[in-house]
Amino acid sequence: MLFTKASEYAMLSLILLSQANHPKDVDTISSELGISKSFLAKILQNLAKEGILHSFKGANGGFVLADKPSNLSIKRILESAEKRKVNVFECANSRCDCPSSKGDECKIWPMFNDLQGRIDEFLDQITLTDIIKK
Repeated sequence: MLFTKASEYAMLSLILLSQANHPKDVDTISSELGISKSFLAKILQNLAKEGILHSFKGANGGFVLADKPSNLSIKRILESAEKRKVNVFECANSRCDCPSSKGDECKIWPMFNDLQGRIDEFLDQITLTDIIKK
């Protein structure tokens, strides 16, 4: 699990919002991106709960970035959109999550854990600004 539709839609929405001069509502964003309004609303609410977005109610309401794109790491965005840690493998962060070890020491877990650490570090270094520039 690295990137699901929720992750993809979160990223696309944040790129769109980073280029806006005013709050954009869910209807506008879903229309511009061709995304289901109800699914997008849940994603944007998660991002607002995590402090990535500010939300405003009313006629001129909508969502805006709560911080500069350069301060928003891709890892933080993904974890906020998914409402869970970014794991490449089910057991990457903890041997306790390993479905196949059954108490025995897993021979491949150290490699999974090392890979997870490298991916976490990589995703922490990439910001929304980096994505926008490419």
